[in-house]
Amino acid sequence: MANSEIPAAALRAWWAHRQWLDGTHQDASAAEVLAATGWARSVGGAAPYLGLFARAGLGREAVDAAVAALQVHELPSARGCTYVLPAADFALGLAVGAAAPEGELAAAVKHLGVSRDEIEKLCLRIGQLLDGSVPLPPAAIREAAGGAVRGLGEAGKKRGLTTTLPLALGLMQARGRIRRVPVNGRLDQQRYGYVSWDQTVKGSAAELAQRYFSWAAPASLKNFRWFSGFPAATAKQAVATLGLTPLPGTDLLISPELADELTAFTVPATPSYALLAGIDGLHLLHRDLSRLVDEADADRPAPGAEAGRSFGSEADPQTHIVVDRGRIIGFWEYDTEQREIVHQLFVPADTQLRDTIARTEAFVRDQLGDARGFSLDSPKSRAPKIAALRAASGRDLPESSDDG
Repeated sequence: MANSEIPAAALRAWWAHRQWLDGTHQDASAAEVLAATGWARSVGGAAPYLGLFARAGLGREAVDAAVAALQVHELPSARGCTYVLPAADFALGLAVGAAAPEGELAAAVKHLGVSRDEIEKLCLRIGQLLDGSVPLPPAAIREAAGGAVRGLGEAGKKRGLTTTLPLALGLMQARGRIRRVPVNGRLDQQRYGYVSWDQTVKGSAAELAQRYFSWAAPASLKNFRWFSGFPAATAKQAVATLGLTPLPGTDLLISPELADELTAFTVPATPSYALLAGIDGLHLLHRDLSRLVDEADADRPAPGAEAGRSFGSEADPQTHIVVDRGRIIGFWEYDTEQREIVHQLFVPADTQLRDTIARTEAFVRDQLGDARGFSLDSPKSRAPKIAALRAASGRDLPESSDDG
């Protein structure tokens, strides 16, 4: 981070405060959390559940009920990536993600002999097959669509497309004509069916910029470009409409209203601990890991990282993270065999931190069953990280006798 008149610890605590990680929003709904703190990245892992639990104490049943009621939903949005959004942002999320499926179709037309007319006809056929109540999985859609779905051979396999079906499904999702429904109602398992939908798609780059800087400020234009996926000119123009001002000594931008709040903000004297996914918005909105890492921790080896790489040099955490007032103070993973959280802490564990770990452990064990980082994460694949955490925890600081 560039030099600032505001100490790094104060900025970290401010970001955590704006992310509702200060324990003051325990009665909020899932939609309220996501509207105030930002869309939750979802890649078939536990991140949305962990983030909502840390911010508002929401259990899996409450989150799944919000999904079932369409108060929140997982949609392709910024950069074409899937996020869990509040209903108020469905139209905007789809609008800013629309370029991704169009790009995939253009690539298929160029490299795989697919025509736009062919895919549009397949979209029409899918629309005839789906209703708004009974989800159809892709295999059932493919079978019912018959000859309207075409195999793409070896060339398609090399590009990750075995048939034309994903192209049509992607376009229809982006247009708000269908939505993808988890078959068991859960956000952390990637088995889906599709139902018809009638969702408006509407929003601008400036609207996304306004949302983003309400969640993430102070943030740089580079941070916003990464989150949005917009070209440089589009991002610059969108941000220019907001009247943001630079934070002195940095390239970080903030609205005058939030700048006044930041100036008046005082770092809490007592800790505020949370166990988050490595892709939680506290990190991923900016994707600038070093801003959350204390200088004393930057040279630590990171479990799961390439040999010789330090924690402070990574683009993203290689494990889930423990935070206190915005500072990353440890790593953690869930051991499904022992049914426990395995962690490495950078600070002495007081009673409050131990209680936070225990509450999160009970949440994962009793409500989630696992805390996968992403869809391909598994107990087997993370075993080396868990072993590294167990080995490192033996070198942790001694537990604090302070009960604060």
